[in-house]
Amino acid sequence: MLTITTQDITLQQKAVDKKTAIQSIAKSLADKQLVESGYVQGMLNRESQNSTFLGNGIAIPHGTVETRSLVKSTGVAVHHFPDGVPWGDGNTVYLAIGIAAKSDEHLGILKQLTKVLSSDGVESALQNAETAQMIVGLLNGDVQFDADFNESLIELNFPANDVLQLAAVAGGLLKNQHCVNNEFIAELVTKTPTNLGQGLWLLSSDVGCQRTAMSFVTTANHCQYQGQPVKGLVAFSATNAAHQPMLTTLINTVALQRQNELLQSTPQALLALFSSDRDAVDSSEAAAQAQFTINNAHGLHARPGAMLVAEAKKFQSDIKVCNLDGEAKPVNAKSLMKVIAMGVKHGHKLQFSADGIDAEAALKAIGIAIESGLGEG
Repeated sequence: MLTITTQDITLQQKAVDKKTAIQSIAKSLADKQLVESGYVQGMLNRESQNSTFLGNGIAIPHGTVETRSLVKSTGVAVHHFPDGVPWGDGNTVYLAIGIAAKSDEHLGILKQLTKVLSSDGVESALQNAETAQMIVGLLNGDVQFDADFNESLIELNFPANDVLQLAAVAGGLLKNQHCVNNEFIAELVTKTPTNLGQGLWLLSSDVGCQRTAMSFVTTANHCQYQGQPVKGLVAFSATNAAHQPMLTTLINTVALQRQNELLQSTPQALLALFSSDRDAVDSSEAAAQAQFTINNAHGLHARPGAMLVAEAKKFQSDIKVCNLDGEAKPVNAKSLMKVIAMGVKHGHKLQFSADGIDAEAALKAIGIAIESGLGEG
């Protein structure tokens, strides 16, 4: 899979506008023998069609479908602009990733980028990065801005007989996701949990942690600890303060006396509650649903992805989409970074759900746009 390395990054660049920046990046691609010299015009044409700005100070300038023949080899050239480059619509780019792709090899990079595009603090960190290694670390998610929490960190109705077993399971989930080591688990099972009421308990530790994360475990059995019921356990591993938003959500839930609702929630509902962007909310009860197949030869890369998002934005309804041939997690269809992150390839099936006064019209228009090729014929 195509990845960004320190060798791909050129630091301390300056450009008065995005045209100048793109020309400089195209030259780097040509110097690396990745593209023919005429590829620069394709990059400028692509930018005139739709902005390649993704968010958080990052843009991905690349050529058009018509200029793929000028690509000798798939690769990237990354330019760092600490002073920023005006990219239109009030956006400023600090990191421009020039992409040369013969096919859909670049989708892995686009998916990699979305891990940091929605995190607070990334833009400032990229602007102030002093080394190529720091930039690669930011793009790889090594610098953690959001705590980890996904379905693999949730275990519901585990047949535990006491809080000790729950702690061991919670720690095991974190270890399986490479967030902690055995030292963390040993620490967790010896700590006294905090009673949050209604059978919900809390444990946390910063011992043996590699990543900040949260796990959630409930038990199907009736058990007690210190004379109080035990129904579920929340466990935090902490290497920094990235878990604070989740902890605040948990505190607010307890303050509203909604622990039982939490304990009876589905994984999707838990992800929606503790997610910063709420994209994980279950859309099964949406007013309208439709399924479409992507026929674009190279899937939903930036251009057709932008066309799809632009179509969704024409409507007031809340529109979610999931890749049935991918992770199948619903995301906001009006967010380019979320749509690209699905890694949609040719032949993949997308399921849309829309909720609002123009839901049916939205799905019909999206279907027509997909059928017409999303700007690629």
